[in-house]
Amino acid sequence: MSTSTTLSTTQTQVANLRYERMFFSGMAAFVLLSVFVGFAQSYYLQGVPYSPHWAAFNTPPYPLVVHLHGVIFSGWILLPITQTSLVAAHRVAVHRRVGVAGFVLACLLVLVGLMVVCEAMARHVPLGHRSIGRQAEAIFNTLSFAVLTYLGFRKRHDPRAHKRLMILATISLLPAASSRWPVFRDGTHLRSAARCFALLVLIACCDFWSAAKVHTATLWGGLILILINPPVVWIITHNSVWFRLALLMQTAGRHLY
Repeated sequence: MSTSTTLSTTQTQVANLRYERMFFSGMAAFVLLSVFVGFAQSYYLQGVPYSPHWAAFNTPPYPLVVHLHGVIFSGWILLPITQTSLVAAHRVAVHRRVGVAGFVLACLLVLVGLMVVCEAMARHVPLGHRSIGRQAEAIFNTLSFAVLTYLGFRKRHDPRAHKRLMILATISLLPAASSRWPVFRDGTHLRSAARCFALLVLIACCDFWSAAKVHTATLWGGLILILINPPVVWIITHNSVWFRLALLMQTAGRHLY
């Protein structure tokens, strides 16, 4: 291979790397914006600004477990911004140390997230009401997050796979925020999930632009994200066994507020 060809290849790789960094930095910023807008009135800026759609989710005072979840969840949403900034600043060693702390944060988020689902079912739905089956569907977002975060941590020595799996893990938590955007007046699990799947398409487009193919992590991570959501949710939640499980979750949630 000639020197000019090698130089051209190197320049292309550097350009692709710069493009990916810009893309995933932008994705992290969008996630942060999505969460802030979604939970602005109901949590971050309670009562300001006013929107009839937002008001439906504005149900303070919140119990301690909700505030605990808010702190941990907010910390996780800020993590991608922090990590992409550290990489851009070539602070890789600090990035890795923060990543270990982030994995601990993710474990706490899974635990507290399950507790919040149970608490919300107990606080908002009459005991034993048939709708608790639908309310319990939120645990599948937590399950997707747990699986994708674990895979992302396993791939921490493969930067391209790692950042894709971690952003996909964060996307799996977005349906609750996206359903609260004032421009969307439905809160169904399927439609909220579909809006998040649009971000998966963007990641696949980024892969094509930078490498002319979809990265394996995007394929497998996207498959997990899709299968654990609408198809599996619909199959599992339409039976009496799921209702009994949801009832147990609702009963446990009565001790959390």
